[in-house]
Amino acid sequence: MKQFWSPSSINKNKAMVEKLQNHGIVTSDEVAKAMEAVDRGVFVPDRSSAYIDCPMSIGYNVTISAPHMHAMCLQLLEKHLKPGMRVLDVGSGTGYLTACFAVMVGSEGRAIGVEHIPELVASSVKNIEASAASPLLKEGSLAVHVGDGRQGWAEFAPYDAIHVGAAAPEIPEALIDQLKPGGRLVIPVGNIFQDLQVVDKNSDGSVSIKNETSVRYVPLTSREAQLRGD
Repeated sequence: MKQFWSPSSINKNKAMVEKLQNHGIVTSDEVAKAMEAVDRGVFVPDRSSAYIDCPMSIGYNVTISAPHMHAMCLQLLEKHLKPGMRVLDVGSGTGYLTACFAVMVGSEGRAIGVEHIPELVASSVKNIEASAASPLLKEGSLAVHVGDGRQGWAEFAPYDAIHVGAAAPEIPEALIDQLKPGGRLVIPVGNIFQDLQVVDKNSDGSVSIKNETSVRYVPLTSREAQLRGD
């Protein structure tokens, strides 16, 4: 598993972001500011390990991705996370990336998390309440819902940016439908072998797809299959 720094070398959120910048993963000021504002330690079960560059189990056969993967996805979506834009986070887990998205699009935008494990939704709301994104949650520009993320969240579509935090065997049609022309979807696709795919929707409604990198995510599946560990 790729790891960009050793556990002993880092223990603070700002230092984590600086490491990501030093390794060329975080390249924009906007992404750096969002990741510095949203303390990853609030969103993981074991704060002492929060800033280590590896995924962590969060229960329910789900993991929170490594910091470098979160940073990569924020960078890939950065131009679609400007103030006032709309973003959907499918498989929002502990709420970390949803909070980062919300900070980037601001109070004039909208950030929606969708997670099919109700207990994770409840705990993610508490995490967000303890984070820099708390005011956005209170005013309603940030929300997390219980639902099947494969169906997106039609209420606030179309979205400028959609992020999926679990691997789909193929790109769900509902997510492409809910993507705004000019918008971007970042999603891991595959079963055993997975690629992080970047899907850009053109002005005529057609899509362009490119593979960014090989990845390993938990499957995007039903709540029942998730809990069974299928």
